[in-house]
Amino acid sequence: MSDYISYVYFNKLLNGSFMYLLLYVYDLLIVSKNMFEINSLRDQLSSEFEIKDLDATKKLLGIKIHKDLEKLYLS
Repeated sequence: MSDYISYVYFNKLLNGSFMYLLLYVYDLLIVSKNMFEINSLRDQLSSEFEIKDLDATKKLLGIKIHKDLEKLYLS
């Protein structure tokens, strides 16, 4: 068994889209098309935990993240 545990949580929003919360050790990534929902979750988490917002992610766990207007690409 690994000393590190990773988790992926998701929630279907009222508009039918999804919000994903990816947690790996001390890193957290929130992904959604709805920026209001991302900010709301981030505010809620920061009221409970000490967090540092590192802005847009370009790489996570060695995986490059590319974003255009509507899609995310992993490479």
